[in-house]
Order: sequence, then C-alpha cells, then structure tokens
Amino acid sequence: MDFEPIAPVRAYERVVEQVEQAVLSGRLKVGERLPSERELMAQFEVSRSTVREALRVLQAGGMIRSKPGDPRGPEILPASPAHLHKSMHRLARAEGMSLAELLQFRMLLEGSAYLLAAQLRTDEQLAELDAAMAEMTVAAERGYEEFSRADIAFHDAIARATQNKLIVVCGEVVRGIVLELIEDKLSHADDRQALMSAWLAHHGEVLEAVRVRDGERAQRLARRAIFDHYAEYVPLAERPLLSPLLGGRE
Repeated sequence: MDFEPIAPVRAYERVVEQVEQAVLSGRLKVGERLPSERELMAQFEVSRSTVREALRVLQAGGMIRSKPGDPRGPEILPASPAHLHKSMHRLARAEGMSLAELLQFRMLLEGSAYLLAAQLRTDEQLAELDAAMAEMTVAAERGYEEFSRADIAFHDAIARATQNKLIVVCGEVVRGIVLELIEDKLSHADDRQALMSAWLAHHGEVLEAVRVRDGERAQRLARRAIFDHYAEYVPLAERPLLSPLLGGRE
C-alpha cells in the first residue's frame, strides 16, 4: 500500500479551525467578541505572532473584524455575500472546471431560479422585470455592451424574486465566468443584432411565463435557451452532460 505524505499543520491553522468551529456551532455568535490577543495567547498556548496570523486569516475570510491592540477583542461578523461571491468565483475558475460543467450548473441554477420566481414573485418584482425587459429592448438599439448590461439586470431581478440570497450570489458568479470564457467568441459574432433579437424573444417568453406563474414552462425555457446559445462552445463529446436537463421542447 502506498501512503501519501502528511502535510504539516501550522499552529495558526489550528487556532483558525477552533474559532471557525465555535462560530459555526453557535458557541460564538454574531456581535460577540473573542478574547484579547494576550488571552488568546494564554488559552491556545501559542505566541503573539501565531495569534495575529490566525486573526489575519479569519479577518481575510470575513469572519471577524480585528484591530491590533483593541482591548475588547475581535468582533464576530455576520456571513457576507461578498465573501461567498469571492470564494465561488475562485472555485469556478479553478483548473479542471470545464465550460460544460459550468453550463450544466447554470442550467440547473437558472432553471430553478425561474421556476421559483414564477411562483414567489411579488407584483413589485414583476414590475421590476417589466422595466428590465423594456430597458433591454431600448438597449438593443444602442449596442451590444449596453444590451449585455440590461440583460444582466434582468437576470439579477429574476434571482432576487426567488427570495434566496444563495441563488443571487451563485447566479452572478457562474453567469460571469461563462461569459468570461466565451466573451471573445461572442464579441466576434457574425450578426450581433440577430443574437440580441433572439435573446429578446426568449426573455419575452420567459417573462410571460413568470407573469402567469407558470414555473415549469419558465424553467424549461431558461434551460433550453442556455443550451441553444452556449452549447456550440462546448466540445461535442461533453454535450451529453447538458442534454438531460433539457426536457421536452416547447
């Protein structure tokens, strides 16, 4: 049997692990404070430099707010969508994450977002979607860049209508990464006007499904549109990863 080498664990990493576990378990709550640096040194039996490095890591991760020498100790912060966004972005850009995998996840996520939005949207959110659709229509005459911004605003409004912050964050990250990966190809599309017209028609269909609360249809339309618009950029051998999510055609 072949064993893998054991990676050495530094003392500050153990401090980070214990603080994170205390927060996740609820023993440390948002707004509470950790002991002072001196007390942490005594409790963990480590040096000041180890404590400060642990606090630096915890602060970089958005778990605490720490000021050197503060006698009150570092403050426990609430979970931040911004830090989740950053972590998701790093994961999605990690080596080995294929465009097919990203599109598969986007089809799952956005299809579910449209289904939920159709069922949960308020009248105010429907009005926001109508306004976003109108802006897309106007932006199509101004050019591709403005149209893309209006398109993002429409998708963001759909995500917010799900009432789920995780869907909002994950949707932003995955959509952004997919567009980054194929931006050059889209920018050199033969007929951008035709591309924008196709997207406008799709968004109009989806909006009507959301308006009448037909979540199943909105979901099918969203997944089919992602496949139809982006599958050509995926190697042929990997496209079977996407096809199970398509369901029947309209």
